[in-house]
Amino acid sequence: MEERREFPGFPYEPYSIQLDFMKALYQSLNKGGVAMLESPTGTGKTLSIICSALQWLVDKKQHQKNHVDSSSNFSGKKEDELGVDDEPDWMRNFVIKNDTKSPEKKTKEKKKMGFNKKIDRKGERENVRDLVSNRGEKAEDTDIEKVNNLQTKHEDEGMDEEEFLVEEYESEDENGGRLKRRGGGVSVNSSSEEEKDEDSMEDEEDEARPKIYFCSRTHSQLSQFIKELRKTKFADEVKVVCLGSRKNFCINQEVLKLGSSTQINERCLELQKSRKKEISKKSKTKNTGAGGRVRRSKTSSGCPMLRNHKRGKEFRSEASQQGPLDIEDLVQIGHDFKTCPYYGSRSLVHTADLVVLPYQSLLSKSSRESLGLSLKDSVIVVDEAHNLADSLVSMYNSKITLSQLELVHSHLESYFIHFCNLLGPGNRRYIQIMMVLTRAFLQVLRNEDCQSNFDPVSNAEGSKTGFESSMAINEFLFSQNIDNINLFKLVRYIEESTIMHKVCGYRNKLAFSEEVSASKNDGESSHDESALSGFQALVSILLSLTNKDGDGRIIISRTKPKCSMEQGGFLKYVMLTGEKIFSEILNQAHAVILAGGTLQPIEETKERLFPWLPPDQLHFFSCGHIIPSENILPIVVPQGPSGHSFDFSYSVRSSSVMIQELGLLISNLVNIVPEGMVLFFSSFDYEGQVYDAWKESGIIGRIMKKKRIFREPRSSTDVETVLKEYKETIDALSHNSSKRNPESRNGAILLAIVGGKVSEGINFSDGMGRCMVMVGLPYPNPADIELMERIKHIEGFDTSVGKNTKFQAERSWYSGDAQAGLHILKSCKHRGKQYYENLCMKAVNQSIGRAIRHINDYAAILLVDKRYTYDPSERNFSHSTNKLPQWIKGHLVSGTKNYGELQRLLHQFFKFHKGKEDNR
Repeated sequence: MEERREFPGFPYEPYSIQLDFMKALYQSLNKGGVAMLESPTGTGKTLSIICSALQWLVDKKQHQKNHVDSSSNFSGKKEDELGVDDEPDWMRNFVIKNDTKSPEKKTKEKKKMGFNKKIDRKGERENVRDLVSNRGEKAEDTDIEKVNNLQTKHEDEGMDEEEFLVEEYESEDENGGRLKRRGGGVSVNSSSEEEKDEDSMEDEEDEARPKIYFCSRTHSQLSQFIKELRKTKFADEVKVVCLGSRKNFCINQEVLKLGSSTQINERCLELQKSRKKEISKKSKTKNTGAGGRVRRSKTSSGCPMLRNHKRGKEFRSEASQQGPLDIEDLVQIGHDFKTCPYYGSRSLVHTADLVVLPYQSLLSKSSRESLGLSLKDSVIVVDEAHNLADSLVSMYNSKITLSQLELVHSHLESYFIHFCNLLGPGNRRYIQIMMVLTRAFLQVLRNEDCQSNFDPVSNAEGSKTGFESSMAINEFLFSQNIDNINLFKLVRYIEESTIMHKVCGYRNKLAFSEEVSASKNDGESSHDESALSGFQALVSILLSLTNKDGDGRIIISRTKPKCSMEQGGFLKYVMLTGEKIFSEILNQAHAVILAGGTLQPIEETKERLFPWLPPDQLHFFSCGHIIPSENILPIVVPQGPSGHSFDFSYSVRSSSVMIQELGLLISNLVNIVPEGMVLFFSSFDYEGQVYDAWKESGIIGRIMKKKRIFREPRSSTDVETVLKEYKETIDALSHNSSKRNPESRNGAILLAIVGGKVSEGINFSDGMGRCMVMVGLPYPNPADIELMERIKHIEGFDTSVGKNTKFQAERSWYSGDAQAGLHILKSCKHRGKQYYENLCMKAVNQSIGRAIRHINDYAAILLVDKRYTYDPSERNFSHSTNKLPQWIKGHLVSGTKNYGELQRLLHQFFKFHKGKEDNR
């Protein structure tokens, strides 16, 4: 298609930079592949994305339609040439239909017919008895004692145990890995039914291409996208559906009150399975002609919001007629029709032109498959893409705590002991394997005697909180003597047998059968819910252990006990490589657009997501800001009022001289800056240290005379309240200030944290952010073992040999300080060091980019540290200021000679804008 120069769908007269952005996006969609488009926040980025992408979609459909119409005139001739004109219609239709099946669908059909491909793995036979015996005689004596105690306890309880007994299971070698019902028939597992649903959705979805997927990080950002879409003509021209999590969509109060997303998801799926079982029972009764009726109980009837198919159709009809709807709108329709909006919105995907959804639903392969999303030949637009790499790899991280392991292990032991004689050989074997694994993991975290060849205790001297280590997957498996267990088959067993629900259900019923108080029963119920989350964490860890050895690391964290009876710690798998995951998306989609307000420095994203991509195949576009140049004043502040140089590097930032000099600077600035100021510190700990020192020296009192002080809370739930009070204070004080009393307060100051809630997604427009102060360069904590593993992976990983050649001799033990991390950083030559610096500047850009939200807005930006200083005559591309956004970098004052010059520049800047406001 031809390039576009105009975008009639834009509801206003676009600024030149908005027009440039839309042209760049349209061109990228025509070309396909990967593009990174940067437009400062406050420049109408979302509206520009909508009008350009949807205009391309409309043009694409029209182009395809014209192509089909023009080619239809010659269809008869082509058929003659192909020699198929004399074939009967049914044969031609059969051939066409057969040829259009994708390889993926053919594979699924083979699976349905029973042609499942077996997973080959070395060491497939597990000698479970030998592994169990490795626990030692002491553990066996303990188990025997537990057997005697529990059997005595439950002999006369008379519980209905049939519902907790796992159905007979035959492994893959024996029966394709299927459950075997006691009646003799093979059961159809729930995943097969879901697979049928997914197939049908995919078949329908094939008819609706091309499709655009727009995703962002939060539901509030998606709602904002829908609001902007409603302003355009495309609201009436394209079909839109908004997807979200069960927690955000659920209207079943009994499920919603569970609170956590994990429990809501599990309960929802449990209700679907019970509903399918009920349907199956009804079908059996009907077929056998028994004349009996299936008694409907609360648990067997499924979710009441999914019982009425007619209401589901009414939901889809209503949602389709109302145009673009956000999650709140869909939930309201669900309430009105008393039907599930979560599954209702999913049913609209196959007919939608535009699908709006959160990161997780698109980037996670399992989530895409569950939702039935096909990315083939589609367009993917990722907004707020500055955190894409971190979000992507974190989806494949997994973690299980010591307390979760202890709970899961005790539940398994109790279940196995009680049902051992009733379980089939397949179930017994797999449950024993699970117990072996949980015991091995417990040994690692408790530092019990095991076959591990490392001992961190001697290296953890002086630790306040404990120590951490990292290991490769194979190293971890071999050290615990569990390398001969087929984890693929085990995970499949856990998923198909629903063993974790059976075990948790049994323990829950057991707790309620005991003669205890109601309060104790409530405690046991919540305890059971935590056990279920523990099982899910175990499955996640087991899945992580099936990854390639070089793709991630196992983090072993042991909390140092405060007393002999206390234990702590966790096992965590950290995914290090995102390029393989992202390549699956790139290979399917027609185009992937990464958009954001501050994508610089782009090298960090490119290095982690598509390092193989040649520079000429990555389209990067960055536009300026809509504000005039006189509305921004970015200044490097290398020294304070007393002449002391500012250096907030890790080793000297805590000195009293540095903290007091910063206090003098701020206490002077509050007299010059009107309305609101925001100070960004590198961490909560450092902000607290500075605040306490200022309070003791009286600086806080001096600041409070001119501006009220607010501090970002550690709890994200309290941020909104603090920001509301901050804004209200500015509005009240700034409008009542000061012609009558120049000594009165003129606004407020907010002490915020880089990487905190305030620095991500909060808009400080107008008076809320007249001056943004960045204290130092906020480099990430070098004591973060996950970060150091990522840096080592980027710096020295040799894929040809599968080992980290530069650091393979180092043992990654940490004892509460940053020395080991600093040693790694000093050893880095290029890629790892550059990645570390890019993380710092990306955080700076995100924080200072919170200011200036519209064309009439204005703000000063102060970079307080001598390391920001540079010589404008020398072009140093590696310097930190070169990684600032162009709209800031182009106006940056590289450094003032003294504090007097800084004060003069600020005074002139705010005096100029006050005059402009007075003349309006």
